[in-house]
Amino acid sequence: MDPLSEVMSLLKPQGYKCGGMDVGAGFSVQFPRHEGIKCYALISGECWLSVEGVSDPVRLQTGDCFLLPGGHPFRLGTDLTSTPADAAAIFANGTSGAIYTWNGDGACLIVGGHFTFSGHHAGFLLGTLPPIVHLHNESDKAALRWSLERMMQELREPQPGSYLVAEHLAHMMLIQALRLHLARGLRSGVGWLSALADKQMSEAISSMHEDPAHRWTVEELAQRVGMSRSIFAAKFKETVGDSPMEYLTRWRMLLAEDKLANSTGSISGIALSLGYESQSAFTKAFKRFSGRLPRQYSRNRISASSHREPADAHTNPLESITG
Repeated sequence: MDPLSEVMSLLKPQGYKCGGMDVGAGFSVQFPRHEGIKCYALISGECWLSVEGVSDPVRLQTGDCFLLPGGHPFRLGTDLTSTPADAAAIFANGTSGAIYTWNGDGACLIVGGHFTFSGHHAGFLLGTLPPIVHLHNESDKAALRWSLERMMQELREPQPGSYLVAEHLAHMMLIQALRLHLARGLRSGVGWLSALADKQMSEAISSMHEDPAHRWTVEELAQRVGMSRSIFAAKFKETVGDSPMEYLTRWRMLLAEDKLANSTGSISGIALSLGYESQSAFTKAFKRFSGRLPRQYSRNRISASSHREPADAHTNPLESITG
């Protein structure tokens, strides 16, 4: 499995919702801070996107896709100087329809999904992305077109299972948007996601992901990608933000959290599967990473799961726009 697929699988979205908003001319809506990542596409019309902390608004046109990974409050509208409506109030009593109409319709049609993740795993992905990922090239739009057309069909013409299909299409749209973001070449960014745009750094990261239990050394990784030890170490640090061994430890600990929370394996077995020769060495590394002992982490996760409220079978799909 490639690194992006592994990370997205590891994140295990706690809940993802999809929906749409069809709005009339002259609209301006303020959206609150959110957790996780939002992924939207403008099916028709034009409007502006303004995100708190980003100096310049972004002009959105038909077919554009945008990701909002930072959780910052944002505003959508045709006139950002007008007093905005409060999204939370507008959608508080949303109908059961997947496409919500407000202030008339026909000016802009927006569809997308909202993905939330558990624990601090989310930072492994979201921390590597800018506040706005704006995909607007014609080639980008063409790559996303199939998913968007299928999603619109499911939302406009519901059939048995349509909401589930739309959720999966939203997930596909998110992965495709991240792919396109990578394909641009992110060598100006810092983080493992940006590093995947570099062939040598991507190969090194893939090697560690493929066999996290291997006793990797900087020398071996450098040889694998055809670089000297010193040049590789410097470039990895510059590109990823961590040294190779720091990255390897972090990846092992993320895997450890997942195994402790979702498997019945023993702590000693998990330690061995991640390259630690003793449970004590693993315990020390895990506590340094998470601030807790492995046994405490496992017990706390089990306790939280047993007290978790069941998911609402009638979750309003419009929460992807407001939540």
